[in-house]
Amino acid sequence: MLSVVVDEQARAELTTDLDELFREGARRMLATALEAEVEAYLATHAELVDAQGHRLVVRNGYASARTLATGVG
Repeated sequence: MLSVVVDEQARAELTTDLDELFREGARRMLATALEAEVEAYLATHAELVDAQGHRLVVRNGYASARTLATGVG
């Protein structure tokens, strides 16, 4: 008969790896959603220009990476 041997250390490592995988997936989904929202906003306001013909709504670039703390860790 087969038996399953539960190694608590291996289980803890697997849980940690899965948690990190889920966090990375959430980061990617959030970044993709934010990029899509910015692009939609810029496209919506593309026709707004000043007297010289310069667009009034533009993207100013990217900020440096920051650490974000949430309630879930």
